[in-house]
Amino acid sequence: MSANSTSPEAGTGKPSGSGPGFRIPSVPFWVQIVAGLVLGVLLGWLTRSQDIDWLYTTLDKIGHLFVQLLKLAVAPLVFFAIMVSITNLRKVNNAARLATRTLLWFMITSLIAVAIGLAIGLITNPGSGTGLTPKDGAKPEHAGSWLDFLTGIIPTDVITPFTELNVLQIVFMAAVAGIAALQLGEKAKPILTLSESVLELLQKALWWVIRLAPLGTVGLIGYAIADYGWDLIGKYATFTADVYIGCALVMFGVYPLLLATVAKVSPLQFFKGAWPAIQLAFVSRSSVGTMPVTQKVTERLGVPKEYASFAVPFGATTKMDGCAAIYPALAAIFIAQIFDVQLGIGDYVLIAFVSVIGSAATAGLTGATVMLTLTLSTLGLPLEGVGLLLAIDPILDMMRTATNVAGQALVPVLVSAREKILDHDAYNSASASPVDGPEVREEEPKGVPVPA
Repeated sequence: MSANSTSPEAGTGKPSGSGPGFRIPSVPFWVQIVAGLVLGVLLGWLTRSQDIDWLYTTLDKIGHLFVQLLKLAVAPLVFFAIMVSITNLRKVNNAARLATRTLLWFMITSLIAVAIGLAIGLITNPGSGTGLTPKDGAKPEHAGSWLDFLTGIIPTDVITPFTELNVLQIVFMAAVAGIAALQLGEKAKPILTLSESVLELLQKALWWVIRLAPLGTVGLIGYAIADYGWDLIGKYATFTADVYIGCALVMFGVYPLLLATVAKVSPLQFFKGAWPAIQLAFVSRSSVGTMPVTQKVTERLGVPKEYASFAVPFGATTKMDGCAAIYPALAAIFIAQIFDVQLGIGDYVLIAFVSVIGSAATAGLTGATVMLTLTLSTLGLPLEGVGLLLAIDPILDMMRTATNVAGQALVPVLVSAREKILDHDAYNSASASPVDGPEVREEEPKGVPVPA
């Protein structure tokens, strides 16, 4: 067979092989994730029931390495993503209007989410009948407070935020750099070009880590089952169910309603396009780690690239309906019941306020302990209550992060639809998973309009 006869195949990004009969079929990424979940549960159950130490250690290491690889890119990714996203607003008409609308919808959806969390907590009383007592809790090593939150935004130097992974300070520095670059205009063009190249390089490297997600799933889920077991989950059954139900109501109830009424688009098509990011968020438990996928699916859903490159990084560090709205609302009620503290209407208003204003404290990283301690300290609840929830946190964090990421993709779609800049043809045709072959889209002819 001549080289010319095989060149079209190479252009599609498909493996050439020795012939059609020798090709390995491509397994969809979501199938790989589901397989990882099933295998992880089975290995976790086997490890715990048979007390297999080496398998326990192996699962722990696999999951830990996957999370570490994700975290490795977090600091530079956040800095360059926020900086570039701010400078990209110069390419968008009515940039200030879009940014304001984005922030407004972040707040609206957070208020709805926290209201649902409070309602579920008041109906189910998750702290009753658990058998847990205040003695079971322990103060966290680091607690969040409003003073720490406000003073902690500004770093003491430019190196420490990157070495200690203080995402909030990194966001501050990136925002300052981005605004300064906008003010400089043409003089800043070389640094902007370099920043865009570095961002693409980081995203490309992170794609390689993302492809390891099925393997990371086996380790993370397997270790969770092996370490915590079903007995521990049983103690927190009501609270765990509340978090999952609350997140599900927001993700599959509130979001579709907003899509149908506000954006006037198909909710089913949204989930069809956004699902790759949602499933990766469930596994990785990191909004920032999922950010490249979230941006890809958001662009594929018809949101203009210039606007998506601002809204998604902004949302990945501040938009947390799962971690900063539903979870702290339920956790505050749970802890108040364990410590026999009565909450009033004023306390519930404070919870809503913290959820909307303080959500940036979660900063897109794995876990929501900082947000929880911020909520508890604002309400005057014992911080020892945090220790009650740490054991079950990884199980909860999967659903919380999936909800976060779904909201981070939702808001740009809502705003784009309202501002009449949404590409409805791209939205209605969004289907393929971006992690199955981002390189393929890059190789297609420039003259052909392809949903990004």
